[in-house]
Amino acid sequence: MDVKKFVEENGLSGHPVGLGGCRVSDLLFDSCDYDFFIFDGKSEPDKIIKYDDEFAIIHHASLSETLSYKLLQYDQIQIIHDESWDLKMMLAKIREKHVSLFSDFAKNCLIESQFCCQKTKESIESSDVFASCWQKCATFYLANAISAINHQRSSPSHMLDLLRKLEKNSINEHISVVTQTVGIERATPTLLERMLKSTIGFSDLVEKNNHSQIIQQKHDFFVKNSMLSDCYFYLGYLNKENFMKIKDSLNREQDLIHILKVAFDVEADSNLLKQQSELVQKSCNEILEIITSA
Repeated sequence: MDVKKFVEENGLSGHPVGLGGCRVSDLLFDSCDYDFFIFDGKSEPDKIIKYDDEFAIIHHASLSETLSYKLLQYDQIQIIHDESWDLKMMLAKIREKHVSLFSDFAKNCLIESQFCCQKTKESIESSDVFASCWQKCATFYLANAISAINHQRSSPSHMLDLLRKLEKNSINEHISVVTQTVGIERATPTLLERMLKSTIGFSDLVEKNNHSQIIQQKHDFFVKNSMLSDCYFYLGYLNKENFMKIKDSLNREQDLIHILKVAFDVEADSNLLKQQSELVQKSCNEILEIITSA
């Protein structure tokens, strides 16, 4: 893709613009999209465009961003347009705070994971239908935290593979808890096909931006290359992201459980769910103790 031509043709050059994500990293599959960040200060949802038979996502961003999660997304951005040099100065500041940003993001993920574990237990006690969804989210947040502690940018397509390759230490040993509780051992082409359809349906309901085309393309790539576990993790991670976007309105969205049961490939055994949430919670506590005493 001619990125400069794309920026010009889509009227993005009135603000600082950069290319981020997989396309500027060592992590790259043929199915990876182009992530364009336009620093216009708008809070508009992501826009997905097909261009030259490839997918581009336009993310709106702010030069005054303070959230560690978003700042880490901007790290290593390849600048395409920046007449004022504001973006260049922002990226320099991010590099200076690189280590502390990862640390802050990791702690936030561990806290979110603990919150989801608690919601799992409360939902089991109250027979809430979303208990298993909360447990899945807890596991993905734990995976996020371990990735961040190892200074890896969050990338659902590549995270599982990167976690597998990490050196063994007292924190990374908790990767086994992620793999035990996320469900990847159940991945088969037939199951992934069912999960895909429900994941696409859930994405269309929440995101409403044709993300489903990218999800389909990545699923096809994973299955074609026999990366079934990675595909399972990828689909689950996307569902976690969208589930958390609507977490405050779940009491009005009870019917969503029908699509989420398949999208998340949830566990029906409440006793096992409780055991999994306790396992994840224990890992979070142990990792927090390690990084806060370091």
